[in-house]
Amino acid sequence: MSFSIAGKTAVVTGAANGVGLSIARHFVQAGANVMFADMDEARLTDEVGKREDDDGSSAYFVGDLREKLTVANLLSATIDRFDQVDILVNASRQMVSADPLNADDDAVAMLIEQNLMTSLRVTQLFAKRMIKQAKGAEDQAPVGSIINLSSIAARRTQPQLLAYSVSSAALDQMTRSMAVALAPNRIRVNAIALGSVMSASLKGALQEENGMRDQIIGSTPLGRIASPTELADVAQFLASDGSSFVTGQILTVDGGRTLVDAADAPAH
Repeated sequence: MSFSIAGKTAVVTGAANGVGLSIARHFVQAGANVMFADMDEARLTDEVGKREDDDGSSAYFVGDLREKLTVANLLSATIDRFDQVDILVNASRQMVSADPLNADDDAVAMLIEQNLMTSLRVTQLFAKRMIKQAKGAEDQAPVGSIINLSSIAARRTQPQLLAYSVSSAALDQMTRSMAVALAPNRIRVNAIALGSVMSASLKGALQEENGMRDQIIGSTPLGRIASPTELADVAQFLASDGSSFVTGQILTVDGGRTLVDAADAPAH
């Protein structure tokens, strides 16, 4: 079975930096049409502008996907440019630390909205489009693949990451529920639970906290921090027909960290 996504159309949210950007770039290199979506217009303009001499397989959309109208506009922009959508990667997410005993801290509500509800609304709308465009296709032909970016924080207990952990756990359950709901329509829904990845946020944290790198590496059996490209490879597997019988799974990519992880290991 091939892992090719050539000729397919993918939408990647959170595509201006970090893992989302790496996935979007990787998909373009793999021959897919890709809509880069994010709030950071400057970064998107710069990134997609570098590809102006390509075959027209890259486009970008700027907007706050926490707004329902913006989600609808993203779908319209994608269809106008590429005529269809086959792959959705919900890579837009946030991580914040907060005092779990501070009743005035709205971190939980904020991350539930950003990491769960935004992904849910985007998934619902794009899944309806996938179903609509599949009418008349072969009965067993794959219709679409939806990939959520989650975290091993969903299974860890770190009080200062209560908001992030709760939103990640909720996203995992949403992934399973949507996988069952969309299975009759031949749309697969999976998630990637990230361990430590050398994202922009982790780079910043490593600069601020001495010894964090050694702590992370010491807590990871493979003895290193993942590169965003390694996550992009996993995303391509889940996006491709090579994973055609895989749905509702939370695929952990953490170098074995959750097998031995100590409660006091760094959050990233």
